[in-house]
Amino acid sequence: MGTATAAKYGTEWRNWAGNVSATPARVVTPASVGELQEAVRRAAEDGLRMKAVGTGHSFTAAAVTDGVLIRPQALAGILSVDRAAGTVTVGAGIALKDLNRALAREGLSLTNMGDIMEQTVSGATGTGTHGTGRDSASIAAQIRGLELVTADGSLISCSEKENPEVFAAARIGLGALGVVTSITFAVEPLFFLTAREEPMRFDRVTAEFEQHHAENEHFEFYWFPHTGNCNTKRNNRSAGPAAPPGAVSAWVEDELLSNGLFQAVNSLGRAVPSAIPSIARIASRALSPRTYTDIPYKVFTSPRRVRFVEMEYALPRERVVEALRELKDLVDRSDLRISFPVEVRTAPADDIALSTASGRDTAYIAVHMYRGTPYQAYFTAAERIFTAHGGRPHWGKVHTRDAEYLAEAYPRFGEFTALRDRLDPERRFANDYLRRVLGD
Repeated sequence: MGTATAAKYGTEWRNWAGNVSATPARVVTPASVGELQEAVRRAAEDGLRMKAVGTGHSFTAAAVTDGVLIRPQALAGILSVDRAAGTVTVGAGIALKDLNRALAREGLSLTNMGDIMEQTVSGATGTGTHGTGRDSASIAAQIRGLELVTADGSLISCSEKENPEVFAAARIGLGALGVVTSITFAVEPLFFLTAREEPMRFDRVTAEFEQHHAENEHFEFYWFPHTGNCNTKRNNRSAGPAAPPGAVSAWVEDELLSNGLFQAVNSLGRAVPSAIPSIARIASRALSPRTYTDIPYKVFTSPRRVRFVEMEYALPRERVVEALRELKDLVDRSDLRISFPVEVRTAPADDIALSTASGRDTAYIAVHMYRGTPYQAYFTAAERIFTAHGGRPHWGKVHTRDAEYLAEAYPRFGEFTALRDRLDPERRFANDYLRRVLGD
């Protein structure tokens, strides 16, 4: 039967955050596109639904199935590089960290990326993973072509010229249209970014938000709840040379403060919630400015080993400051105790049907809670604010929205669901999450 059917019966799968689990009937790890097609056909014959899953960095049940769980990690590696066209084609199961390193060895880079790189490329793009950018959009917006196996085992290639209606939707497909097998990304010659990190007061950064957005290629900031303090980060292209943080500085910032000490602080906060505001004031005042230069993935991404649960909403950019001020007022006058910073990023409008930035300039607000800490009260209150401002939830992060809400939030929602009806009429790739967000 080949590698594709080397299954483990009754094996529990759990996501990175530990808030979602599943026990599929079988797990398959296809070593080739042909094996994947056979696995899809066999699942249909056995009357089993199926879902592909990457590294489990989504906080929703998007990949949950009690049928066949498909692990695409063997469909990896760089398949081809077209320097003239400025593209690279990769297997869908390659991790972003392996892609970024391989591209760097080729003297190439993605234009923009998120802040972690543990996910597979298909998982990251399929749920709309993004970084921050004035002009450059999500990872999915950098896709120039892809191939996917549909519910009947067929292999479809799509791009702006080939099956363009599939291309318009499948770049962020939520796993609802089929299993992506390869992706062609636009890439460019490797470049340098200079990062400038600077503490800033909440009132100043919100008052100057549009200015910072306009003046920087990549602007983001973090607000520390229970304080009036933020940390800002501006990434802009540079002539170089590389001037990364010194070894000691990098260890202090990225390992001690962002992971080791942060883990200890969150553990203390979980045990003694009343201590969180004092800890937040001390931690946010301990920040200091720093500037460094390096190749893109070393600036955009950083290790994240402290586990958490996250909600993120995409708002019209002109509404984000008002929404954030409302969130701060909510925290200030409530009994909530929030130990994780709130992250604010931006993206330009794009043309992908279910992109959170589809058709509008966008800003994101992400709220987090330490794993094992009750998060429902905070997330429910935050979601009420975000939805009042026309927010669209990140597909891979905690939210309670359904198809009725989302059909209003996305002008091209019906275009996506009509394509789903055509490619997967029997809902072989359905699960409870997709039924909620896309309808039956």
